[in-house]
Amino acid sequence: MAAPRRILLAALMLLLAAGAFAQKPETLNRDEIPGEYKWNLSDIYEDWETWEADKAEIESLMEQLKTFKGRLAEGPDVLADMYLVSEKLGMLAERWASYVWLQAVVDQKNQELKAKQQEMQILFARFSQAMAWVDPEILNTIPEKTMQAWLKENDVLGEREFKIMELYRQQEHVLDEDGEYLLSLSSQLRGNPSNTYSSLSTADVEFPEVVLANGDTVKATHGTYAASKETYRNQEDRKKVFKAHFSTFDDFENTYASILDGMLQSNWYMTQAREYESSAQMHLDDNNIPVEVMANMIETAKAGVEPLRRFNQIRKQVLGLERYRYFDMYIPLVEIEWPFYYDNLKPNILSSLEPFGGDYVGKAKRAFEEGWFDVYEAEGKRSGAFSSGVYGVHPYMMLNHADTMNDAFTLAHELGHTMHTVLSDETQPYHSKQYSIFVAEIASTMGEHFFLDYLLETTDDPDKRIALLEHAINTIHGTFYRQLMFADFEYKMHKAVQNGQPITAQTLQQMYLESLNAFFGDSLDDQDWYRNTWARIPHFQRPFYVYQYATSIAASSLIYDRITNEQKYSENERKQALDDYLTLLSSGGDDYPMEQCRKAGVDFTTPVPGEAMVARMTELVDKLEAELEKKGMLGG
Repeated sequence: MAAPRRILLAALMLLLAAGAFAQKPETLNRDEIPGEYKWNLSDIYEDWETWEADKAEIESLMEQLKTFKGRLAEGPDVLADMYLVSEKLGMLAERWASYVWLQAVVDQKNQELKAKQQEMQILFARFSQAMAWVDPEILNTIPEKTMQAWLKENDVLGEREFKIMELYRQQEHVLDEDGEYLLSLSSQLRGNPSNTYSSLSTADVEFPEVVLANGDTVKATHGTYAASKETYRNQEDRKKVFKAHFSTFDDFENTYASILDGMLQSNWYMTQAREYESSAQMHLDDNNIPVEVMANMIETAKAGVEPLRRFNQIRKQVLGLERYRYFDMYIPLVEIEWPFYYDNLKPNILSSLEPFGGDYVGKAKRAFEEGWFDVYEAEGKRSGAFSSGVYGVHPYMMLNHADTMNDAFTLAHELGHTMHTVLSDETQPYHSKQYSIFVAEIASTMGEHFFLDYLLETTDDPDKRIALLEHAINTIHGTFYRQLMFADFEYKMHKAVQNGQPITAQTLQQMYLESLNAFFGDSLDDQDWYRNTWARIPHFQRPFYVYQYATSIAASSLIYDRITNEQKYSENERKQALDDYLTLLSSGGDDYPMEQCRKAGVDFTTPVPGEAMVARMTELVDKLEAELEKKGMLGG
């Protein structure tokens, strides 16, 4: 299998060498970036006039929904009709909002878009209020036994059995109609911390410039900081960019602390209103996840930090550094010319997906050809990357591609998210299309596994192989250990609010540094420099999100092993594992996520997934150590 792929890659590279490479544009002016590298939102709406027309339809549907109020107990047909109207409303509102949001995230300084975002938020607040009465009326007027009979009588209700019975499971946390209405009125207030954070960290920020050792002047943007960690061989240059970039957070640490406190207090308010014991329980209960699953995963990672710390110590020795800091973790151990230009990645990514079959690859190919990507960094564009689905259209992916290896794997990662959404949306009706965050990172990290395999199979270059092994280790570090370190910090700060402790920049710094040291110990120097890293992490505005990166990569690693390990599994078992995996991606939100994982061979009621991830980390660090010793880069 490897030899034909190597031949294919060699031929491809010869073709590419004959033409010009499509490098990252020099400009940060979005208008100067070619249209082929910007997403095509006309698939959602042709123009703003069409968008306005759908706003009128949304308002009409909200009025229609009111006609069901007080009537749901009349019979199964009335309830079924209400669900059909509310789902049509939800689907249209999602599409309507996506058109604004996807434009706003790539142009956050655009005041007209900000105004439309506010318009969107007002409408969604009304939507929330329009729906506030539904769940209380169902629970207060339709006994559970009656509902079970209706599910058998009415096909529309029967198709929604999981969703409806989930409502009864959470009945004790649903308020009466007046209570739910009051909570709905707070939706804009609860979203304000996140909006303020976005404005401060992206739209209003002025990143300083620094002069590098070679005399070049660069602006310490999100993209430059990310690139500096991977491409600046001079440690002093990495330090300058780090210090300049983080100065924008250090200078406003009290403001960022206030924003985060607003989110924490909002969540504690909702926790108490819904009579949960903790904010963690409230957020995890949405997917019927016991808090112990998260807490145990954090402790499993803390107990398994030996390979992580050993990796840092190996890096410090190979790089010849006296002090090893966080911005030193990503600079490659071997210096090679291996840029990953976006246009050149397309055939490689698609080839890596061949084990999933031609239909899967064909769907992925559409993403590259039909304007699903927004590729390059620009002024006012949000940092990072994401994939966002629009039901009835297709997903959209935002990148900030800077031609690095990490950017290449980010592309594979986000395409995995997209394929999960595509398969779910194709298979599931609107009411069950939304998969939970708990499983959301399985397809994305699976994409990275297979892209790594493809690259390892297509090169014998020892330096490139070291670089790839190092990247795989960094992925586990970033997705398993780092996210669980964030989860440890997040768990503590929510507990602090619940215990009535004040939230200040100083208390957040102390909690963050405690978590940092628990994971990295003496393998990381000058830890106080990272005291405000929490201010740079937007995911903290989405409570108890980050730990699910770790559950997902642990799950994907076990599933990947079942699909590919020819020594442990027969051909039929591997094929069944692949079928089970594709079934998982197609199942959307039709079951509890832990049950979906169990059907795919991953049981989170045991420590096995976390322990398997630690074992995989140990295996990769051992292999990297051996490769470095062969090259004489690591002394005894």
